[in-house]
Amino acid sequence: MVKLVSIAGSLRAASYSHQALAIATRTAQDLGAEVTTLDLRQLTLPFCNGNDHYADYPDVVRLRETVKAADGLILATPEYHGSVSGVLKNALDLMSFDELSGKVVGAISVLGGQANNNALNDLRTIARWVHAWVIPEQVAIGQAWKAFDDDGQLVDDKLAERLDKFVHSLVIHTAKLR
Repeated sequence: MVKLVSIAGSLRAASYSHQALAIATRTAQDLGAEVTTLDLRQLTLPFCNGNDHYADYPDVVRLRETVKAADGLILATPEYHGSVSGVLKNALDLMSFDELSGKVVGAISVLGGQANNNALNDLRTIARWVHAWVIPEQVAIGQAWKAFDDDGQLVDDKLAERLDKFVHSLVIHTAKLR
């Protein structure tokens, strides 16, 4: 069974990144993947200062161990100022090659404006830098305030299909590379 960790890089209570991640997580579970969601809103993580040990922060150990035990990651980030959110970047910076090398990564971005690839390209660079494998598919959800209905589902059928195919690709490629 493929083991995935899903992480959204948003601290907002009504986060569109979390809504997109929830859809992706359910789809992966429907495909037979075991998915653990790490909610950064519920973890107490310090700013990365380059140290290996953060004795006062047991959630750093939880983050590292959970990711290390997984085969792949679903990462969803809001795009802030043309890039990955600081909270997601910080969580990734708190890990190293030990946790991330060899993992298969799928990337989702959520934007207030028109969909683009800035945050997705940055996630690709970060993941490649730590020797993770990024799948070719990616999803950018633009104009997020009107992309989801009241139940947290995507209103655009083509975008929903794209997200579905993205998750299928992630699960299939993770199984192959595992």
